[in-house]
Amino acid sequence: MVKENLKEVEKRIQEACERAGRDRKEVTLIAVSKTKPVEMMQEVIEEGVVTFGENKVQEILIKQEILTGNLSWHMIGHLQRNKVRQLVGRVDRIHSVDSLRLAKQIQADFEKQNKTADILIEVNIAKEESKYGLMPEETENVIREIAKFPNIKVHGLMTIAPFVNNPEENRVHFKNLYKLLVDIKSKNIDNVNMDELSMGMTGDYEVAIEEGATFVRVGTGIFGSRIYQ
Repeated sequence: MVKENLKEVEKRIQEACERAGRDRKEVTLIAVSKTKPVEMMQEVIEEGVVTFGENKVQEILIKQEILTGNLSWHMIGHLQRNKVRQLVGRVDRIHSVDSLRLAKQIQADFEKQNKTADILIEVNIAKEESKYGLMPEETENVIREIAKFPNIKVHGLMTIAPFVNNPEENRVHFKNLYKLLVDIKSKNIDNVNMDELSMGMTGDYEVAIEEGATFVRVGTGIFGSRIYQ
């Protein structure tokens, strides 16, 4: 079933790219494997997927022991400062940097091991009270502060859009995040690349691609509903 689901997701990504006049290579599919067993992950690896998104540090560490090979791991969940050191050298991207305090901790822990953290800044683009993330209007100033940290490289922005039944309702939020990215990119801030946009999940990734996403985070669409122990 997982392989059939993946084929369907892949087809939809391709079609969304065509509608937007984009090259399929511009969009990376992150298979969101949180709570999923490694056997299911193995199935998508066999189909050529190498990029996985996890919500919990512990889950990344456990799965990395079992799944070897050239895989790319992304931390997409809310990150607690006391867990940062466990991620050093373990992930290719931290998508969920939502405060200057967290960035300071990342700088301290990555500097100790002489590594650079590649991050995205999480923006609460819809200003939902229940969500983490910076407010859009404070994002540039926080990025300017984070840009001063030598062991952090900012690559772009990330958002978790509202949960909606009609994906079209999120188009405005994706458009606004893209606009914010372009605006900050135009400032040419040292040590900041505004080239990556992580937005869109199972319910709305096609709209996100049409509005400029470079990473889409798809879990349920590939693996089915979440499994909680």
